[in-house]
Formats: sequence, C-alpha cells, structure tokens
Amino acid sequence: MKKTTWFILSGLVAALLLAGVVSNFASPHPDGLDSVAREGCTFDDEDQITGGNCIAQGETDNLTKDSPLADYGVRGLANDFLSTGTSGVIGVLATFALGGGVFWLLKAGRKRTPEDRAADLPEEQKV
Repeated sequence: MKKTTWFILSGLVAALLLAGVVSNFASPHPDGLDSVAREGCTFDDEDQITGGNCIAQGETDNLTKDSPLADYGVRGLANDFLSTGTSGVIGVLATFALGGGVFWLLKAGRKRTPEDRAADLPEEQKV
C-alpha cells in the first residue's frame, strides 16, 4: 500500500476511536457558548430556567430534535455509552464518505490529458 493510503486509513481509525469511545467521556456540562447564553439566569434542579434574564430564555426547540441522531445519540439504543459511540462512528463515516467522494470527483477531473484540455480552449488560445 502507498504511504498516502496508510496515512488516510490511520487517520480514519483514529477518528473512529475518538468518536466511538473517547466521545463518551466528554464533559456533560454546557460548553462555552451555552455557558455565556445562560449567564444571568437561575436554574432549578432539573436545569430549567426559573428566573433572571439571559439569552437562553429565547431559545426554541431544535428542528432536528426528533431525528434518528439527535442529542449526540442514536434513537432506539437504550445504552447511553453505545448510543453516543454509535452516533459518533456514523458521523465520522458519513463525513469520510462525503469528503472522499468530493476528492475522488476532483481527482477524476484532473486526469484529463493536455490534449483534452486543449480541445476545450477557444480557438484564439490554442497554440
């Protein structure tokens, strides 16, 4: 195998391991953007806004909340660890397939011979 192939496959394996396993150990606390949006409000034990004034009071439900991969999990999988890992693996594979497809199309377009490219030029540019 070529060095490029090994490089791509090792990157894919690393991404799959990170998404499938390590993602389960990410912090459950709000990230920086959520923290800033919640500043100024008070919350109850169930993390519901009970008072104050903050940006988060204007938030609405995400339009994709009922999708199969909503909330960093897979709907229908009861095990949270498995659900999060599977969701991450699906995301990595989908991204890899989409990116690979784009690069394959770009590479296929570059395989044209100089004669093919010259045939597409206007007459005044041909030598």
